[in-house]
Amino acid sequence: MTDSHRAHPGKLAVYLIASAQLMIVLDITIVNVAIPSIQRALHFSATSLTWVVDAYTLVFGGLLLLGGRSGDIFGRRKMFMIGVLLFAGASFAGGFAQDSAMLITARALQGIGGAIASPTALALIASNFEDHRQRTEALSIYAAASAAGASLGLVAGALLTQYLSWRWVFFVNTPIAIVLAVFAPVLLRESRKQEVPADFLGAVLSVVAVAGIVYGLIHSAASGWTSPISLGAFAVGFGGLGAFILRERSAATPLLELDIFANRKRSAGYAVMFLVIAAQFSLWFFLTQYFQDVLGYSPLKTGFAFLPMTVAAMLIARNGPRFIRRIGIFPPMIYGPIAVAVALYMLSRLGMASDYWTSILPALLIQATGLGATFASVFPASMTKVTQREAGLSSAMVMVAQQVGGTLGLSVLATVSVAAATTKLHDLAANVPHLGPAHARVLVDLAGWMAGFKVGAVIGLLGVVAALLGARRERAGEVEVLAAGAD
Repeated sequence: MTDSHRAHPGKLAVYLIASAQLMIVLDITIVNVAIPSIQRALHFSATSLTWVVDAYTLVFGGLLLLGGRSGDIFGRRKMFMIGVLLFAGASFAGGFAQDSAMLITARALQGIGGAIASPTALALIASNFEDHRQRTEALSIYAAASAAGASLGLVAGALLTQYLSWRWVFFVNTPIAIVLAVFAPVLLRESRKQEVPADFLGAVLSVVAVAGIVYGLIHSAASGWTSPISLGAFAVGFGGLGAFILRERSAATPLLELDIFANRKRSAGYAVMFLVIAAQFSLWFFLTQYFQDVLGYSPLKTGFAFLPMTVAAMLIARNGPRFIRRIGIFPPMIYGPIAVAVALYMLSRLGMASDYWTSILPALLIQATGLGATFASVFPASMTKVTQREAGLSSAMVMVAQQVGGTLGLSVLATVSVAAATTKLHDLAANVPHLGPAHARVLVDLAGWMAGFKVGAVIGLLGVVAALLGARRERAGEVEVLAAGAD
């Protein structure tokens, strides 16, 4: 068999894994554009509508750690297939939902499937690509899919909703997931199973901890940080987290081996992913509203307005290995959050008459370089000196950082935005009759969005600090090991 024939299945395996990650990340935002149509069709109340997104987020975040560990114990390929098939079935059911309860249940089941498939997909790269050159190439493709997913979701959601139906934002996942499950046993090797008893108590505590904290963040965005329900959820979550840490320190076969944080590159990668995604959510959330409410864009035009950022981030993440080979992991990991912070600060200067081409597009392209550099560096960092036994766990930690970071960021930024908008409303109270209610409303919203961008920029700068704290002098051979394979 020739070398080209050997390489071809490897390429297909990479694209299969990356497609799964793209499908799961895309689903975070593809539903957002369809929410108004879903509300009208299924008669959601204003308070229950948020659960179309939150049911997925809560379950996905709560089960990620357990999902990643399940692949280590039962086999990553097997759990990957179970995850994508569950995701497919839940998506199909969601497309046929006849009432709000059925759709929310389907979204929760999607979250379970995603929590199994996403970390096992990344871990499959470690178990299928032992050659450092091939692994780094695979990680770059995976990073490009991750960087593009959320923005592509806005475009795909707008296209499907406008030209077909909101139901197709769910139906579209089913054939993709079935194809992935069918070809997985053909293209992917099964990982070696760990013959150890599962830490069921640790699993329960991890779910309680993450779900409690995530629910507290979700609820606080709508009801405030001092709401009794928010405080109670945080108490359960942080109490569960404390109990989980104590359990993992004493368990013979822990769910989370705390030594995973001993490597500074990996820990820095987790922290940077958490903070960059927390900051990034201000762009997706506030700029989407700015496009439609201030510039008058349709949902479809709004989705395409993000497309240059999506393409640029994909290209940068995809070609990251050649830069990592030359300069190491930490320069792009430090640059990523810097660029995100700069772009968000630029967006915080927008006004009623700002132009897309001169004021917004440059910020989006800078943001793309930061997002691409972050994904290109964090995924290799998470696999630094990772053993086959630890690959699923480290993969899950990256996904936990991404998911919880996004939820925390959105909660904090939404709270800041509401506070700033309320202050602006009080300032304009005397002038509302003169300005007109509609104009005043836009000015109030604009003040809130701009405050959200500024806080997002601060969160981005915290990512710079995290990267700097993790940086150390790399040994001469380490860069080559991580970045071999870049052209």
